[in-house]
Amino acid sequence: MAASIPSGKPSNEGGFTYLGVLFLIMLMGMGLATAGELWSTLSRRDRERQLLWVGTQYAQALRSYYRSSPGLAQYPKELVDLLQDERFPSPKHHIRQLYPDPIGGGEWSLMRGFDGRITGLNSASTDTPLKQADFPSQWSDFAGMASYKDWQFVAEKAFLEGTSGPAKGQSQSPEALQP
Repeated sequence: MAASIPSGKPSNEGGFTYLGVLFLIMLMGMGLATAGELWSTLSRRDRERQLLWVGTQYAQALRSYYRSSPGLAQYPKELVDLLQDERFPSPKHHIRQLYPDPIGGGEWSLMRGFDGRITGLNSASTDTPLKQADFPSQWSDFAGMASYKDWQFVAEKAFLEGTSGPAKGQSQSPEALQP
């Protein structure tokens, strides 16, 4: 058997392989960056849907609390009053649970009336919403708002024309509030 003897010339194949691997890594990085951006946008749209649903739940609960007030109608002093309304012989529940703000890090900005009672709430986030149109009719004034904190969920707008339920054709599930 003949043994091969190195000729002393450098091989050019190693350089092309190295460039090919670098090019492949660059393409993979670009693909992952695009996928990450898409996932981020989808996640943000989902949190917007959650914000609309949760805000509507709070607005409806505030309206329920106000309308069921014995004697002089009033809004609650704290959000926990919506969960357990002790003004009745057997406590009344206006909301199932206290939901965190899905956009603003969990804490809501509360809107209070002249008497210090809660009349509405909004997100603390100053980010610009992705959703700019096609809101449910009770929240139609959210169109074109500059930030999430401008989306104010108030009891007076919880239902349209004084009805006792959601607007006609509106569901109370987050899926119905898709952008």
